Amino acid sequence: MSKIKVGIVGVGHLGSIHAKVYSKMDNVELVGVCDCNLERALEVGKKYKTNSFADYEDLFDKVNAASIVVPTSLHYNVAKEFLNHGIHILIEKPITKTLSEADELIEIARSKDLIIQVGHVERFNAAVLALEKYLKKPKFVECQRLGPFHKRVDDVGVVLDLMIHDIDIVLGLIKQEVANIEAVGLSTMSDFEDVANVRLTFENGTIADITASRVTKDVIRKIRIFQEESYISLDYLNQEVTIFKKTGNKILREKVKVKKVQPLNEELESFIECVERHKRPIVSGVEGRRALQVALAIIEKINPAHSSPR
Repeated sequence: MSKIKVGIVGVGHLGSIHAKVYSKMDNVELVGVCDCNLERALEVGKKYKTNSFADYEDLFDKVNAASIVVPTSLHYNVAKEFLNHGIHILIEKPITKTLSEADELIEIARSKDLIIQVGHVERFNAAVLALEKYLKKPKFVECQRLGPFHKRVDDVGVVLDLMIHDIDIVLGLIKQEVANIEAVGLSTMSDFEDVANVRLTFENGTIADITASRVTKDVIRKIRIFQEESYISLDYLNQEVTIFKKTGNKILREKVKVKKVQPLNEELESFIECVERHKRPIVSGVEGRRALQVALAIIEKINPAHSSPR
């Protein structure tokens, strides 16, 4: 089988990691990296022995697939051009800034039989993958995603920056429509919300309480799931899952065996497999849009002035 020819648009911190991962894949030819900062593109290109470009249009006739790792505000324009040139794409989360933009990308991909995968990397966390067989009927879910402020993300608030990971995970776990949203947020370091808390009530009565902060010293990435006669604790960072079960009058603790992985490696390998076999991604444009829809509704509750047009 011939190698999948891949390009990367945006080689900042995360994009350079994409380059590193692709450069090590046997079934991938990393054709080139692109960045509006040509000096940065040249640096990354030299490191991973590939071509460097300042204009992403130079990749159109050279690649079958592309990672789009640019600021959220640029996702739609860049993704649309690659799709219109018949190129499969992986877009870092969130898929776009508005639902109408997401809808257009999904329709273009459908009409051209192309793949859109959205970079909700936690779906590929080994702990999340190990969780599925222990899920029954979650009644209450609690998520915490906390960490320090990074200046490199300056075009979106904490909901689209961090919380959207947990929104996507919760939607995947509960598989119900959201019936009600209550949310609060606070701006401290940027022009957007930097701390946010939301309570999602689903149509079946399940409640998810999600907190995200990018002004917290310690990094915490945890989810707790409460079910009848069991409680599941998941640590994303350490890729650990612990089950607490009620047996008679006792609570038994079981640590699930999890084979740790590098989630981004798994995500990119899955993308390439989807391109090779023309499979539906775990997080396609449809799932990316659903997470965005809930995220935008949360932002509107927190601060209507900062909500994006639909």
